[in-house]
Amino acid sequence: MTYNEQEFLQLSGLQHFSFCRRQWALIHIEQQWQENLRTVEGRLLHGRAHDEQQRERGGDVLILRGLSVFSGQLGLSGKCDVVEFHLSQEGIPLQGEEGLWLPFPVEYKRGEPKKDDADRLQLCAQAICLEEMLCCKIAQGALFYGEIKRRVPVAFDAALRDEVVRLSDEMYALYRRGHTPKARPTKGCNACSLKELCLPGLAKHRSAATYLTRYIQEDEP
Repeated sequence: MTYNEQEFLQLSGLQHFSFCRRQWALIHIEQQWQENLRTVEGRLLHGRAHDEQQRERGGDVLILRGLSVFSGQLGLSGKCDVVEFHLSQEGIPLQGEEGLWLPFPVEYKRGEPKKDDADRLQLCAQAICLEEMLCCKIAQGALFYGEIKRRVPVAFDAALRDEVVRLSDEMYALYRRGHTPKARPTKGCNACSLKELCLPGLAKHRSAATYLTRYIQEDEP
């Protein structure tokens, strides 16, 4: 299936969607957002990485920042934090550059490596976009985590690619329905910036009125 450009969803939403369907729907369907320390730190980190005025060249590596990408196959568009182009016989020609260059996407994250695949899925989606746009094959990229201040390599294997396609199709199904899933409370809810908007505790109570009464009482002095 190929999506029209007018239908494209935000590529960054794939990470939200993988982490929590409800969080994604609140942001991308209901257009709700709320900052916390983590989101502010992440935005500042991405702001530095997305400095599109910077174009660096060091030996056999060309570095571009804030590169806009899209995929008709996935129906996603967005920006890559950093794309390194490495001089390689397996690469592609670039305008104004001699030789062949192989893309290597790098995504910046404020925290530390996660146990789930949310970050890897987002990076893989970037690679699929680059492959479609540049007619090449990208085997791997990297995630840079601010907490540990180093890169973690990511291989774009068949399983990861299939999951990206599956999730993007599921995102479209919910988006077209305008459907926001019910909350499914997890340990991750405590760190979510949308906790006050989502009210995940409602899912644990039979009566919304009872929960809201307790919630208000807890905030009273």
